[in-house]
Amino acid sequence: MMVGPKAPKDPEKKRSGFCIMRNKQISGSAQANGTGVQFIYLNDGRMVSSAQIVGNISDESMLGLLTTTEGFRRLVHSIGVSVEMDSAGKKAVFEFQMYGKSDMYGSGTTLRMEVPADGMEYVLNLSDHDWSDDDDIPGQIRFVFDEPQKDGAAAQALATVKFYLNDGFTAPEPEEEEQVDFACGAYQEMLRKSLVQTGNNARLKAAIERAKRGEDITIAFIGGSITQGAGAVPINTKCYAWKTFEGLCSLAGKGVDENIHYVKAGVGGTPSELGMIRYERDVCRDGKVAPDIVIVEFSVNDEGDETKGVCYESLVRKILAAENKPAVILLFAVFANDWNLQERLGVVGERYQLPMVSTRDCVVEQFYQKSGEGKVVTKNQFFYDCFHPTNIGHQIMADGLVYLMREADRSPMDEDTLDLASVPAVIGGAFEQVWLYDRSSEAETVRILSAGDFAETDDELQGVEMDRDLTQTKEFPYNWKHMKGEKPFVMEICCTGLVMVNKDSGAPDAGCAQVFVDGEAVLSVDPKVNGWTHCNPLICFQNRERRTWRVEVRMQPGDEDKEFTILGFGVVS
Repeated sequence: MMVGPKAPKDPEKKRSGFCIMRNKQISGSAQANGTGVQFIYLNDGRMVSSAQIVGNISDESMLGLLTTTEGFRRLVHSIGVSVEMDSAGKKAVFEFQMYGKSDMYGSGTTLRMEVPADGMEYVLNLSDHDWSDDDDIPGQIRFVFDEPQKDGAAAQALATVKFYLNDGFTAPEPEEEEQVDFACGAYQEMLRKSLVQTGNNARLKAAIERAKRGEDITIAFIGGSITQGAGAVPINTKCYAWKTFEGLCSLAGKGVDENIHYVKAGVGGTPSELGMIRYERDVCRDGKVAPDIVIVEFSVNDEGDETKGVCYESLVRKILAAENKPAVILLFAVFANDWNLQERLGVVGERYQLPMVSTRDCVVEQFYQKSGEGKVVTKNQFFYDCFHPTNIGHQIMADGLVYLMREADRSPMDEDTLDLASVPAVIGGAFEQVWLYDRSSEAETVRILSAGDFAETDDELQGVEMDRDLTQTKEFPYNWKHMKGEKPFVMEICCTGLVMVNKDSGAPDAGCAQVFVDGEAVLSVDPKVNGWTHCNPLICFQNRERRTWRVEVRMQPGDEDKEFTILGFGVVS
């Protein structure tokens, strides 16, 4: 018989508060030490967006306080955390990290609390912890599990994180949510709205018909973090790419993993400017794969594209030009602020009569309707954070793509009239012939004169879950890393355009580099601008005459003792 304390302590008065996560599925990605970790990033407006979407916070002054550690401590008294798992006796460690001013990942405060995974709320009081003088902004939340998620398993846990407020602040009541009804008529109307245009269906329908005859076909996905599967739990089998693959297998295949094959090549935080360079490696697997259907999704990643659409169209033209005539589908995802680049990039689909699907057109209008009057899914149900979908969001994205495929399947086949050579680019196709050169490459048009002090190989790289893998594949492992010294990297290269891919980093020992072409300074690269480890393409030059150029990469004066990594080059020859 359970026996309680003789004099239980009176409960504390419940403070006003709001959730930034509510019953969100989480799971632990495998770490080198054998644990599993779910990372939830809070910077770049993510926490403010979560407060708006999940917590229903509209007070601008309260939202402003969430953008700095100082403001966060003025607003938040304590943090309530609950974790629920299927098995008894399990636990997780909740960590809340502040990014530092001098060292983003090393000098800020990290709050920790062990949380039994029993569904009960456990409270972390901010006043019980020592705080660093170097705190800058709320950076990330981590849920650490004793072991990683197993391949093929469902989500490890459900988690809720609630901020309880200091005296003088109040939060509104949360919005009540109904379960998403995927079978209702309003949902089917959403899918209908997602179909921007069927375009010319010849290539898509031909691929579907080959699959129905039992022939082998491959469907491939290229894009940013949403295509990688960010927000999906587990990331490999609940992402929109895999759910679309399953839908195509149901429509036209013998079964999953039979005659329809799957390639997923999403890389978080990267635009089509990088996608066009890595397409042959990450999608075509250096000539081993010739995809029959390619879904391209960069509509929420291309704001930073230096060419404002030329790289995107160059990638599309590159895919369309393949000898096996693959179908290209343009997918337009959406951020929680209802934004994407559909208007900029949609003209590419119109020019080449490509099928186009818009998640923005699918979900945004109904977000602002009332339940029973058209609303099927709330923003909190759709978005994991301000950038990425939940499992429900990924499912809706996939359903839109499968809706397109079913429309193509039931329609008469169009004549394939696309003659790429006779169709001029609408934005630009200057990089259509771009290819990747890295440390593993051999090319008659490139000669490395000296690696200089860029002689090391960097193995601390951005990793992504390719295809159905839960393990991460390191991007651009054949690189040139500078550790210390003044000697430049020097090469001669025959080309008309050149893009350098460098490693961005938040590390304090990362330094800046300069690129010179025939002695002229063309590029200054600061790897700390984006503040995290990922691949960053930057154009050195474009649309020049085809001749041999001398290219030098040297550390910026004063940074000779700092680190910098050249991941590779995109060469237009």
